[in-house]
Amino acid sequence: MRFMMMMKASAASEAGHMPSEKLRAALGKYNEELAKAGVLVDVCTLQPSSKGARIRFSGRKRIVVDGPFAEAGELIAAYWIIQVESREEAIAWAKRIPFEAVSEPGDDGEVEIRPFLQLEDFASSPAHHRPAPVVQGVDRDEVRPRRRRK
Repeated sequence: MRFMMMMKASAASEAGHMPSEKLRAALGKYNEELAKAGVLVDVCTLQPSSKGARIRFSGRKRIVVDGPFAEAGELIAAYWIIQVESREEAIAWAKRIPFEAVSEPGDDGEVEIRPFLQLEDFASSPAHHRPAPVVQGVDRDEVRPRRRRK
């Protein structure tokens, strides 16, 4: 099962302050542990919401709202994607995130974990059984992925 572990933003991360050297070192070690265990799929720290935007959809209208966004505790500052056997294993990994390395008192952390939807989570539908696209004049069984040129 794939899970996303989302680290909630803080006032400091939303202000653009970089984590302390102590926290970066602790998170680096934690990320290495995830990688060595073979469960790490991706990890990323996000820029503050002031550098982002939201797009609201209303019928055919698209409304762009530039950041920052006020609700820092509901924003994501960083995430991990992990591949584990169960929700319990995902929780165990999330509990190991080294928030004790945060040097500022009262700057506690919060992580939300959520599983990814899998194809089998959806009811069967014709959309799941569409044939591969046909390239005009080429039998799709003959189509091979392109190799990158060096």
